[in-house]
Amino acid sequence: MKLQRPEEECGIFGIYNHPEAANLTYLGLYALQHRGQESCGIVSSDGAVLHSHKNMGLVADVFGNQEIFKKLPGKAAIGHVRYSTTGSSVIKNVQPLMVDYSRGSIAIAHNGNIVNAQLVKDELEAWGSIFQTTMDTEIIVHLLATSKANSLVDRLTESLNTVKGAYCLLLLTKTRMIAVRDPNGFRPLCLGKLGNSYVVASESCALDLIEAEFVKEIEPGELIVVDKNGLTSFFPFKKIEPTPCIFEFVYFARPDSYIFGKNVYAVRKELGRQLAREYQIDADIVIPVPDSGGPAALGYAQESGIRFEFGLMRNHYVGRTFIEPQQSIRHFGVKIKLNPVRDILKGKRVLVIDDSIVRGTTSRKIIKMIRSAGAKEVHTLISSPPTSYPCYYGIDTPNRKELISSSHTIEEIRKYITADSLNYLSEQGLLDAVGGGDGNNYCKACFTGGYPVKFPKLTAESQLDLFEE
Repeated sequence: MKLQRPEEECGIFGIYNHPEAANLTYLGLYALQHRGQESCGIVSSDGAVLHSHKNMGLVADVFGNQEIFKKLPGKAAIGHVRYSTTGSSVIKNVQPLMVDYSRGSIAIAHNGNIVNAQLVKDELEAWGSIFQTTMDTEIIVHLLATSKANSLVDRLTESLNTVKGAYCLLLLTKTRMIAVRDPNGFRPLCLGKLGNSYVVASESCALDLIEAEFVKEIEPGELIVVDKNGLTSFFPFKKIEPTPCIFEFVYFARPDSYIFGKNVYAVRKELGRQLAREYQIDADIVIPVPDSGGPAALGYAQESGIRFEFGLMRNHYVGRTFIEPQQSIRHFGVKIKLNPVRDILKGKRVLVIDDSIVRGTTSRKIIKMIRSAGAKEVHTLISSPPTSYPCYYGIDTPNRKELISSSHTIEEIRKYITADSLNYLSEQGLLDAVGGGDGNNYCKACFTGGYPVKFPKLTAESQLDLFEE
């Protein structure tokens, strides 16, 4: 069971020229665990052969045996944590994807989503390609294998010019590590240094854990090659106006990370301050829905002067699945993760702050839980605009029919979740908090339906949910 909210996408980490490359990649993935809890893997290079270990499960479980690292030798490694956005949740879809082809061995780790994947796959299969997985990532491998370009950089550039969508990629060969970010820059990707080693990670918090120095964000459309000669940067794609995902600030990125030039924690606190400027709620206490609502709730409390409290406690030791009793405990799914602090809530007018409402079912259960703890009133504030459209750029959101704000007014949602009041941060308030000016330089498609990269309308059964909008 999981709380009903958009799911994290994926996290990637790589390091080149370090004697403990696989061990440090393990630590990097540990720091990026919030970006995917379904599966993980590491591929290392000893200069002659690529070595791989991957499985379903959390990083600590998959790499819990120290003996595993003896099978991952070498001074270069890349790793991946996954929550499936395309392809089913099975072992064959665990990344990094490693293949041998006519030009040697290569491993690839991908964060994002290719929106024209089915069209490209159909064309490749018509020419004889046989796919081993259901991931869109494998399409890039087939394009690389069929390219007639001479250098790997040229083959990769040609391949990525064929696909459309979001991608942060890490590739590892016997002698090179390559990082590339799509021209829109939908997902974050940063570069660091640890002594004479280069490090690439989805978020800067992974650099912090291994005490690497943050060098810069890899720019949208930038391709970086790291080999024995050092680092070389290319900009092989047509330059466009970047559109990084604004929802990374709202929910996905870790608060201690720096993405798109800003600290996530500071932005989330400002989201709460903006909420306080837009909505003055008569309440006794402000509480967050743990964990993502914390900074926004703190910002609201500081701006409004209403006392901040932790009225809900989260159990951080709950796995992704558990056996749920049939009738013995109602709302068991939420209660195993969240529990109210009765002495704080009893008799109070409570203002609850969360980052988003997806289907509304979890919010409804949380509000009922707070009322059962004795709250006199329960008001809800959301630190983002209504999420009315699905994401096609690497985040696992429900299709539009399942998003409650796509078909219900705010008042109808308020009645459904049984709140005394419900308000969302305005789009302009979100942009002001993030510092986005007119907002044209962020992807806000989940709020507005304005998708920066257009996608084809497909009729294949597997793509109906994705393209029927």
